[in-house]
Amino acid sequence: MGSFLWVLESTEKYRFPYRVTIRKGEKIILSLFVQDKWPGAGKHIFCMRDTEKPSSNYQEIERVPIISINRYGKRLSVVLDRKQNKRCDFLFLKKKYKNKEGEYEQIFWRTEQGLKEHRPKVKLTAKGNHHLHILIDINERYPWKFANCNVERAQLKAGDYALLSESGIIAVAERKTFTNFIGDIGNLPLLHMKLGELAKYKHSSFVVEANYSDFLNPCKLKVYTPSYLSKVLAEIFAYHPGFQIIFAGNRKLANEWTLRFFQAVMSHEKDNIPTIVSEVASKYETKKDFTGGMYYDIRREILEATEDTFTINELRKKFPLTSDTKIRKVLSDLREEGYIENFGKGKKSVWKKT
Repeated sequence: MGSFLWVLESTEKYRFPYRVTIRKGEKIILSLFVQDKWPGAGKHIFCMRDTEKPSSNYQEIERVPIISINRYGKRLSVVLDRKQNKRCDFLFLKKKYKNKEGEYEQIFWRTEQGLKEHRPKVKLTAKGNHHLHILIDINERYPWKFANCNVERAQLKAGDYALLSESGIIAVAERKTFTNFIGDIGNLPLLHMKLGELAKYKHSSFVVEANYSDFLNPCKLKVYTPSYLSKVLAEIFAYHPGFQIIFAGNRKLANEWTLRFFQAVMSHEKDNIPTIVSEVASKYETKKDFTGGMYYDIRREILEATEDTFTINELRKKFPLTSDTKIRKVLSDLREEGYIENFGKGKKSVWKKT
């Protein structure tokens, strides 16, 4: 996957003298006219969406790699690969016109320091909605209750409860009692298969009507030891990071948690944010071998500081504390992206910028 970049340019416009773009390669994902280079302490910057044709008159001020992009409701959170001025988010709001029908958009650029000093009134991003369409698996005996919701029985492919929207099922929940869970542990490979199927959904959860401590209490166990169960539960968490495992305590609390979970998911899905930004945020993943800024330090060195032709030994001398694995990873990624080529083998291997 190509790298995401944060690009700041000057526009020579009086009201919006700068433009911020988020790019994947040279493709612009989000483009906004802004009133300053970076929000000052305790300030939020008003932004205007860029709807103009591309201009060659803009002068680039900075280009910074992006570590992560995440969407939280109406907010798009961005983390840049630098020591200062690295965290910020964009808040996308819809306001109704006072004197006519319709809505208009407001976008605010906020930073970590600004949020700390301004201390805005705390509001839930996902407020929730009781009017949900919930499906309950036909094999579920004594199902949970969901007041004020449209509830119906259905044959579910995975999970015991599902949240249905106009686009289909968007969240599932698997319900387990203490006894059910202990029984499933008896066939651990099959349990992993079921959990793997759950994890394929965008929002999924495994809700247990018991406390974690119950599985470590010798008085409640007949077959397994607390030591063995603690290892099993740890394995489940490690093997299935794609969904949430909730030890709710009892039936009533498990029912309540699942309802609130479905409400928050529905609210999140309905929040207004630019479609392309929402799609990118949902698909974007930080590189799994990312350990800080060193990966991008090596990239910058290759693309900006080195000669057009160089060797891996030259990079080793410049980054003596970096493993060969990371250096080769950077070289491999840059080659796949078309920035460099490799000629020769072994000690005679040479890299050249394209």
